[in-house]
Amino acid sequence: MSKWLRILFLVHAVVAAIVGLALLAAPGRTLGWFGWAPVDPLLSRVLGAALLALAWSSLRGWRAATRSGVAILVELEAIFTVLTCVGLLRQMLGANWPWYVWTLLGVFVAFALAWLVALLEVARTPKT
Repeated sequence: MSKWLRILFLVHAVVAAIVGLALLAAPGRTLGWFGWAPVDPLLSRVLGAALLALAWSSLRGWRAATRSGVAILVELEAIFTVLTCVGLLRQMLGANWPWYVWTLLGVFVAFALAWLVALLEVARTPKT
């Protein structure tokens, strides 16, 4: 596995864990800091749990040593981030959203592009 892919796994694990913990523990306060109200605490906590699960999978990918140990995790991360971008864009087009929503989309687009590049890299790696 390349060094940049290991770094991507680690960065994603840290970001997803921080946001996931915040949403799971205190969704109203976390999203309230960004002026995002009203907040559905049930769905916000579900999102927090999903992000924590993705952080765990990224940590497992960071520790993996084989192509087979990495490939399915890269696919999972790529699918999640691309579908998140599609969903956010679907909701955001035609409306006036604040800057932090566009920043959130930007973060997901950056991760989606990185995971898609990683997916191409893993696909080119010979199976061992």
